[in-house]
Order: sequence, then structure tokens, then C-alpha cells
Amino acid sequence: MSSCPERIVAGLLLSLAVLGAAAADTGYPGIGREATKAEVAAWDIDVRPDFKGLPKGAGSVNQGQDVWEARCASCHGIFGESNEVFSPLVGGTTAEDIKTGRVARLNDATFPGRTTLMKVSTVSTLWDYINRAMPWNAPKSLKTDEVYAVTAYLLNLGGIVPGDFTLSDANIAEVQQRMPNRNGMTTAHAMWPGKGLGKPGALDVKASACMHDCGTEPKVASLLPDFARNNNGNLAEQQRLVGPQRGIDTTRPPGARQAAAVAAAPAPAPAPATGGAAAALALVKQHACTACHGLQQKLVGPGFKQVAAKYAGRADAEAYLAAKIKSGGQGVWGAIPMPGQPLPEADLKALAAWLAAGAAAR
Repeated sequence: MSSCPERIVAGLLLSLAVLGAAAADTGYPGIGREATKAEVAAWDIDVRPDFKGLPKGAGSVNQGQDVWEARCASCHGIFGESNEVFSPLVGGTTAEDIKTGRVARLNDATFPGRTTLMKVSTVSTLWDYINRAMPWNAPKSLKTDEVYAVTAYLLNLGGIVPGDFTLSDANIAEVQQRMPNRNGMTTAHAMWPGKGLGKPGALDVKASACMHDCGTEPKVASLLPDFARNNNGNLAEQQRLVGPQRGIDTTRPPGARQAAAVAAAPAPAPAPATGGAAAALALVKQHACTACHGLQQKLVGPGFKQVAAKYAGRADAEAYLAAKIKSGGQGVWGAIPMPGQPLPEADLKALAAWLAAGAAAR
């Protein structure tokens, strides 16, 4: 017992020595340590517009099509047309835009939407975002050559590179000179990217361009005549649920929507979910299942209630559904494939049990 205080003192001295070393490393007493080169390298994966940070590699359009159909098409469509959830990646650019470096339709108020290839100015932005964030359900899972290939396929869809093209670190700067909106970005605001990538000019901190001659009301780009408003069903129920392109409620005349909104009482908040349903709904959100599935309604894939109803009478429904979630598939609910979901085994079983039991909301 008499040695305990000595051991405590020795432990304190050792802790102080470690903290002292950390303080010496960082210059901030008692706070952390300097990151190692390996730790910095693991985070430092961004690619700049001047292609600093771009790794060596290559990928062809044909290779990119294979990766795209397996890993990307379920959300973005075979041809980048996307679906009712995601905005289109391709469209709105012309051969003339590739020549001039400015997308003419960005100045066309009647054009219905803005695709990715209309807006993006640097090919490095495409490469970097695909590398860091795609696919949505498994970011950073693409190999370097696969990122080159997918980028090449996307550029080919936009008519920027030919079908037999191979994109690489050696020729990506040449591709930059064909980006449709390469001249649509300015550094005149002086906030980015600094002297190394252009002449930034003086800082614009007075915002004078935004403080006068403001429009009094937005211009309506399209109009449905009253007799034809609902000829094709309610557009609000047919359009993507996120993003800038949404359908208008065509079941009511324009003035009735506002009056109904004012008169309507606020809906009561739903009761909180409990028990197994609460845990399953938390997993659905955690693993971003709601990006493609609604509880009742179909989004990219079927609603959870629809899945539950389809397999309600199946004795092995729980095991079957767990296997389908894990492996993915195509054809059961339509042409859009569902990629396999590499979830923890416990989460797989919980979600499959919830679906097999009817996909309760509470």
C-alpha cells in the first residue's frame, strides 16, 4: 500500500512529460500534437483547378461506361439524365459552347433547368468530387483509374471528348480547354484562388452590384393555361423531391393554392416512433436509404411499405430481404439497379426484420 502514492506520482510525471513533448511539437501548451505525414496525406486528396494534387492514372470512356452502369446509373441514369430525385448531369450545352467556353443557355431565362455540365467550369471539379464523394452509398470506394474512366464517360456524354478517348493525368489539362463553361468563372471577386491562378483584383466587400437596380418580382418562365393545367396529372407528384426542378400543383388554380395554405390549420406533429420501428427508422436515416426509398411512395426504388406488402406472405422473407439488401439487384422493381449495401450484419438483420414485419412507422 505504501508504494501506491509513488506509483501515482510516477504516472503523473510521465503524463506531464508526454504533454510537454506535445506542447513542444505544436507550440500550444497541453494541446495535441503535430499530424504525421501519413495522416496529412490521408486527408490531403483535393485536386486544384491547376491540377495540383491530381494522382497519376488513366481511364477510357468504354471503361467508364462499365463502372457507370454498375455504380452510378442507379442515381444518375444511364445517360446522366438522372431521375425524379437527382438533377440532370448532362444537357443544355452545345458544340458552340465548347468553342467559346461560355454556355449560352445560362443566360436563357426560358430554359427549364441547369445541368452540371452547364455550370461546372473546371474538369478538376468533376474529378475531385467523384473521387471524394461518389458513389453516394460508398464514397471514396472508386480506384483512381475508375475515377478517370467515369469522368471520361461523363465528358463523353456531354460531347466534350470522343467515344474512343482515354482521360489521364497527362492530357486532362487539354480537356480543360474544351469545358463548355470554362470561361464562365471569374476571379475578380479576389476571394479565391489567389495570385497563383490569375489576377484577382481588389476585394469586393461593398456588394454594390447587389444593392441597386434589383428586380421587383421574379419573371415566370412558363405558364399552363387553365384548361390544360391537369391534363397530364398533378405535376407536383411527378417531379423530383429535391433540387431546383419541381413541379407545380396542377390540381388547383394558382390563386387557390395560396388561399388554401392560409386557411389550413397546421398539421399535428406525428407521434414519435417507439420500439423496433424507431430503431429501424434510425438505421434507414443513418444509411441514407431514404435517398432512394420513401416510406409509402416510390422514389428511385419502391417505398418500404410496398416492399413489405410484396413479401408479406413469404416464409423466408426476413432472410431473403437481408440478402437482397446486401447484394443489390435489378429487374424486380424495374430497370433501375439497386447497388449492394455493405451494412453491418446487425443492421442488415434489423432492417430486414422491420420490412418483413410490415415496415411500421411507429
